[in-house]
Amino acid sequence: MKQRRRRGYVRAFRAAFPYTIPVLTGYLFIGTAFGVMFQEKGYNFLWAILMSVLVYAGSGQYLAVNFFAPGVGFLNMIFMTFMVNVRHIFYGLSLLERFGRMGKKRLYMIFSLTDETYSLLCITKAPKDVPEDQFLFAVAVWDHLYWIAGSAIGAMAGALIPFNAKGIDFAMTALFIVIFVEQWLAGGKRIPAMIGVVSTAALRILFGGENFVLPSMICIMLCLIFGRRYIEEDIEKGVDGHAA
Repeated sequence: MKQRRRRGYVRAFRAAFPYTIPVLTGYLFIGTAFGVMFQEKGYNFLWAILMSVLVYAGSGQYLAVNFFAPGVGFLNMIFMTFMVNVRHIFYGLSLLERFGRMGKKRLYMIFSLTDETYSLLCITKAPKDVPEDQFLFAVAVWDHLYWIAGSAIGAMAGALIPFNAKGIDFAMTALFIVIFVEQWLAGGKRIPAMIGVVSTAALRILFGGENFVLPSMICIMLCLIFGRRYIEEDIEKGVDGHAA
C-alpha cells in the first residue's frame, strides 16, 4: 500500500513539473534577488534559506528585509506584513472545497499558497491517471523548492562574490508589473485593476510618497469587498468572452 502510494506521488510530481516551469524561471531570479538583499544586511546565508523554508511569503520577505533596520516598530512589522499578504485570505476562501478534500496536506497547501501557485491551481487540471490531491500538492511543493533554491543561490552568491546590489529590489516590482499587464491584456478583470490604479494614485497625492502604501491597501481591500458582486460579473464576462 505504501509503495503504491509512493509511486503515485512520484507520478504526480512528474506530471506537475511541466506546469511549474514558468514559476521556476521566475522564482529562481526573484528568489536570488531576495537572497542577495538579505545577505547584504550582514546575515549568514543560512538565515535566508531558513526564512524561505518557514516564511515563504514572496513580497512579504522583500518587505521584511527592511524590518531589520533600526527604528522599525514591532507592531508596524505585523501590520505591514498583514496588509501586504491579506490577499491570501481571499485566495484561500476560493479553494476551501478543494483543500478540504486533501486531509492533512491541506495545512501545507494553505501555507504554500503564493500568487503564482494560486494561479496554477486555478488554471490547471490533474491528468486523469493522477489523483487531484497529489497533483495539487506536487505543484505547491515544486514552487516552494524553486523559491528556496533561488534564495540559497542569491545568498551564497552575495557572500562569495561582492558586487553592488543597488536596485535589485526592483525585481519584485517588475514581477508585479508583469502580472498586472497580463491580467489587463486578458480582459474581464479590469475593474480590480482600475481600483488599484485609481486608489493608489489618488492616495499618493493625498498622503505623499512616504505614507500612501497602507491607506492604498486598505482602500483597495474595502473597494474589493463592497464591490464584490460587480467584480464577479466582470470576471464572468471576461471568461465568457475569452471562451467565445
